[in-house]
Amino acid sequence: MSWQSVRILVDSKQAEPLSDALMETGALSVALEDADAGTLDETPLFGEPDHPSAELWPHSIATVLLDEHADVAGILAAAAKQAGVPVPADYSVETVAEQDWVRLTQSQFDPIPISPRLWIVPTWHDAPDSRAINLKLDPGLAFGTGSHPTTRLCLRWLDAHLTGGETLLDYGCGSGILAIAAARLDATGVDGVDIDAQAVTASRDNAALNGVAAHFCLPGELAAGQYDIVVANILTNPLKGMAPLLAGRVRSGGQLVMSGILAEQADEVMVVYSDWFTFAPPAVDEGWVRLAGVKR
Repeated sequence: MSWQSVRILVDSKQAEPLSDALMETGALSVALEDADAGTLDETPLFGEPDHPSAELWPHSIATVLLDEHADVAGILAAAAKQAGVPVPADYSVETVAEQDWVRLTQSQFDPIPISPRLWIVPTWHDAPDSRAINLKLDPGLAFGTGSHPTTRLCLRWLDAHLTGGETLLDYGCGSGILAIAAARLDATGVDGVDIDAQAVTASRDNAALNGVAAHFCLPGELAAGQYDIVVANILTNPLKGMAPLLAGRVRSGGQLVMSGILAEQADEVMVVYSDWFTFAPPAVDEGWVRLAGVKR
C-alpha cells in the first residue's frame, strides 16, 4: 500500500480551519510548518517568551497524507468549502511508498563522533568506543539528534569548556541532548526548558536513559535564578526577542552560548546582545554559527 502526500501553501488565516476540514473530509493526517523556516523571514514560534500568541505563521505549509486512491482535487474542494476558504491552487502531490518506517527512521541516525571523548549513540546502536562518554539518545518527537550542525557546534563548545561543577540552563532543550551532555561532562546543576511538553517528556526520558540528574520543565515552571552557562540552540528571531530573558539568566562573568543562527544573521544577533555580552568570534559549520559571549 502507498499514500499520497500533498503539500499546500496557505496563509495564517486559512491554515487551521483548512486543516480541521481536511481531517473531516478524508485526510489521514495534517501537519503545519513555517514556509519561511531557515530563511531571514522566519517567524518565532507562537508562545515563546516575549512573543504574544499569533495566528501561526504568515505563510504555512500544510502537509496532508491521503489514501493512495483518494481524489485529491475533490477532497481539497470539499475541505475548502467546509472551511469557508478559497480552494487551494498552490499545492504539489507525491507518492509515498509503504516502508518499514521504524527501520527507515533508525537507519538515518548512526553514532556521531563529537570529539575523541564524546559520542552520540542512538539507543538502537552499540557504542563504537566503550571508553568514551557515550550519550544514549532516543529523539522521540523532539529536535536534537546531534546530526544537525547547530547541535554539534554547541556540543563541541561544552566538550571544550566545561571543567566540572558548573550550573547550566538549556533553553529550548528539545531532546535534552545539550543538558545531558553537560551533566555527563560533570556540570552539577543542570536545568532544561522547552515550550513543547513532548520535548520535556523526551528530555526526561533521555536523562533517565543516561543516568544523569537534570531537571526539565516548561518555561513557566522554571525557578528564578542565574547560571554559570546558558545554552540556547533555537532560531535567530526567537533568540533576538528573548535577549533580556536569556541575559537575565546568566550570572556576571558567566557565558551564553547560542546557535540556530545562519552565518549572515550572526552580526545582528550579537548587536542585540551587545549591552550584556562580549562575544568571541563565531564558530561556523555548514553555514550555521555558534555564538559564545561572556557577561560583563
